[in-house]
Amino acid sequence: MSDKTRVLVFAGTRKGAFIFESDTKRENWKINGPHFAGWSLQHMKYDHRTGNLYASLDHMVYGSNIHKSADFGENWEMVEGPHFPEGGERTVERIWHVQPGHDSRPGVVWAGVDPGSLFKSEDDGKTWLSVDGINNHPTREKWEPGAGGLMVHTVVQDPSNADRMFVAISAAGVFRTEDGGASWQPKNVGVLADFLPEHYPEVGQCCHHLVMSPDNADVLYQQNHCGVYRTVDGGDHWTDIGTGRLPSTFGFPMAIHPRDGKTIYVVPMVSSEYRYTPEGKFRVFRSRNGGDSWEGLGNGLPQENAYLNVFREALATDSCDPAGVYVGTGSGQLFYSRNEGDSWQAINYTLPPVYSIGTAVING
Repeated sequence: MSDKTRVLVFAGTRKGAFIFESDTKRENWKINGPHFAGWSLQHMKYDHRTGNLYASLDHMVYGSNIHKSADFGENWEMVEGPHFPEGGERTVERIWHVQPGHDSRPGVVWAGVDPGSLFKSEDDGKTWLSVDGINNHPTREKWEPGAGGLMVHTVVQDPSNADRMFVAISAAGVFRTEDGGASWQPKNVGVLADFLPEHYPEVGQCCHHLVMSPDNADVLYQQNHCGVYRTVDGGDHWTDIGTGRLPSTFGFPMAIHPRDGKTIYVVPMVSSEYRYTPEGKFRVFRSRNGGDSWEGLGNGLPQENAYLNVFREALATDSCDPAGVYVGTGSGQLFYSRNEGDSWQAINYTLPPVYSIGTAVING
């Protein structure tokens, strides 16, 4: 009996969405798109609970919205999208991140937006509620926008506890809730903010991306403006795992192996001023031991005159065995590895700038 498993890669770009499909061998790919031509796709996320594919869109004239598809992009439905009450001080500038909720709570979807806010839907995105515990946090006056704005750009759900979640905010740091979002605590001890007068403040750090171990929800990693960090106690304390081990500790994306919580991936940039790969080599760096040591992976990637950058959502893994790794660049290349990063190939060289990469492995 033939294996009918489908491997899907969702590429959000500056000029629309592209969906790539292959089988588990991942040797040949079909392309479907562009969807939403002319719109910026900030993020695409598959919800395995319902089969919905969510896309957060942005347009310089028409604003931001969320679409969802129940058939992998064949048809799309625009949902209302999160918004603040009219006449208030805040308006949604951009929807950065869409994250399905806990398996035990079907219908729950989270959306992170600029200005530094989180929304919750309990009906698959039809309506949205402001999560006031974080949106009106007592430390908010100390939050400052980064170059891309002030945004909730990462939402991480504890798979073992529906009430426990983390968000990452640029530039405010990492926050954790234990009560489903009613209250939030800053979790930034040990994380440097060298751009502030106080280098280790309670809040104000610029986390660029955050991932959680698949086998221990107390182990998380972050790529920060000022380094790469690990926590083993749910964010209570962070340890630098990049300085002296990586060619640069600045970067945006981070990804984690789907089954091994010690295998993580980053793409270092030269610095916050020079946002391209060091030494003119495009490499994804992998650690197999939780960041204690790193190796640069460049087999099949450009290793000469390669001054590329990668945005925060443009690095991802799939759940195949061995796991696939995917990375998109700001100049439109999409590379992938079928062997967890040991070697690489190109899926496409000529996309618009890639903002985000998502994956799904669909059985049958």
